[in-house]
Amino acid sequence: MTHTVREKAKLLIRVRRIRGQVEAIERALEAELGCADVLRVIASVRGAVNGLMAEVIEDHIRCHVTAPSLAAKQRDEGGDDLIEVIHAYLK
Repeated sequence: MTHTVREKAKLLIRVRRIRGQVEAIERALEAELGCADVLRVIASVRGAVNGLMAEVIEDHIRCHVTAPSLAAKQRDEGGDDLIEVIHAYLK
């Protein structure tokens, strides 16, 4: 996946930020914060993961579904891959 390699540094920064947010959930639970506070931290992680997912999906669409240089079979495969991932993500 050349597009993820090309964007590797940016994606890794996002993943590291998400890791820090997940650790914040653990700290919030250990500190016995109130439910609302814990939920806010969880919501921030969810938003960060959704943002990462959206970015990778966009790159996939641009490189594996809509790129003019792709053959019809490659576009179909890229679309099928995307559909499979979205189904798994939405479960």
